Amino acid sequence: MKKQLFTTLLAYAAISAALAQTRPSVPRLVVGITIDKLRSDYLQAFAPLYGEGGFKKLLNDGQVYTNVQYPFKTVDRASAIASIATGTSPYNHGIISDQWLDRKQLHTIFCVDDAQYPGYNTSDGSSAKNLRASTIGDELKVASNGKAHVYAIAPNREAAVLSAGHAADWAMWIDGMSGQWVGTTYYGKVPNWAKSINNGGVARIKELQWTPSHVLNYNYYLASEQKEFNHSFKGDAAVRQYKNSALVNEDVTSVAKQCIYSNEVATDLTTDYLSICYYAGNYDCKSISETTTELQDTYIRLDNEIAELLNTIDKAVGLDKALIYVTSTGYDDTPNDALTKYRIPSGNFYINRCAKLLNMYLVAIYGQGEYVEAYYGNQLYLNHSLLEQKHLKLAEIFDCCEDFLFQFSGVRDVFTSSRIVQGALTPGLKEIHEGFNTNCSGDIQIIVEPGWTITNEDNNSNRMQRDSFFEFPLIFYGYDLKHETVTTPITTDCIAPTIAHHIRIRAPNACKAAPLF
Repeated sequence: MKKQLFTTLLAYAAISAALAQTRPSVPRLVVGITIDKLRSDYLQAFAPLYGEGGFKKLLNDGQVYTNVQYPFKTVDRASAIASIATGTSPYNHGIISDQWLDRKQLHTIFCVDDAQYPGYNTSDGSSAKNLRASTIGDELKVASNGKAHVYAIAPNREAAVLSAGHAADWAMWIDGMSGQWVGTTYYGKVPNWAKSINNGGVARIKELQWTPSHVLNYNYYLASEQKEFNHSFKGDAAVRQYKNSALVNEDVTSVAKQCIYSNEVATDLTTDYLSICYYAGNYDCKSISETTTELQDTYIRLDNEIAELLNTIDKAVGLDKALIYVTSTGYDDTPNDALTKYRIPSGNFYINRCAKLLNMYLVAIYGQGEYVEAYYGNQLYLNHSLLEQKHLKLAEIFDCCEDFLFQFSGVRDVFTSSRIVQGALTPGLKEIHEGFNTNCSGDIQIIVEPGWTITNEDNNSNRMQRDSFFEFPLIFYGYDLKHETVTTPITTDCIAPTIAHHIRIRAPNACKAAPLF
């Protein structure tokens, strides 16, 4: 009897040890997949065309949150990526958009520009110095005493650097000139797995042809008919067009596979982190009416890439030992040229003309001077030095500016910096407050009516005002998660603390949200 009991205990111990080996106490690898401009309606519309190993696997087996939003306005790729990585909003992490106006030098700066750190195989110097909060990768590095490997792969520079954070081992993106995969010396030496990556550059890109990968016999709700297309990437715009096409995702998956299959990821009990960015927007940022078939092909090809990536993770690490999340950058900047055709209210608000007229108005009241120092996007920057010289109170100037700006056609609201900061808890102001940062935002933000376009004739920039709901999902997959569909509204600042909870580290230092589960 004792012998039988002893044998049973040994067997139980062996089984427990085996289970412990097959399922570690924390995931060996976290893979964050951010899909630029992914939309839930398109994801669902093309579902009949997906295979079994990509989106269907995620949606059928993962923990799916269907009602996700960013906690601030206005979202673009840079601010979205930074917010996912840090678990907070631009008010804290400082990345209000891909570029903004430098108040000291009065010129625009790109969010990750840094001449102090030269590029690797690129002329662009880059760093994460403008990111003012720690990221999930940073905290993982600290918690593991530097042992964890942290990598980021994306078509665009800002997505790669901001998702990599400050302490990553490497970040890679496709250079806008050469078309090659490049990096920055900010992250130190090039890892061995990245040294051999060569996609042929712009010469290869100019030889590519993008044609439909499927039979054109499926019409979704926005397409009256399927149209053949054949796109090539030529001239100075070749790389830009390529990075705004479905073909770029194959490039991203190829590099991600090399990283995963290297001897530097998930080879020990320390959790490693890999951030990946794909593209799901319209071809070359054209309108949906021009690119319906291209958009359909983009989602079908993206489904194949997701399936290939999941298969790679399963072979190299095991899906039960990896924690994967998938979400969107949550914005749409494609033009809509049909508003006038269908008598939808629209118009142009010229920020450069507005700034000059406002300055003339202030001169008439307070005397000569350049009161409006600069303008960018929908923001005006006042000359604080001049106001101090004239002993003018900022609150008084703000009141004058508001009274004047509300007289412009198309202006719906005017927000001064003091109103934004002091009104953080005011209904309707919280999202604007969270997208504001005292270091780089303007003194005055002008909100135009929906459908109106803010135009700057100095640099030929245009941005249409859209306040409509942008629906996108958040999916957690792998490790020990069970399938569940959650319709409760959540915000993207929950992603970082949820990952931190599962890998048992601190959440990023500006992250206040609680884990989702």
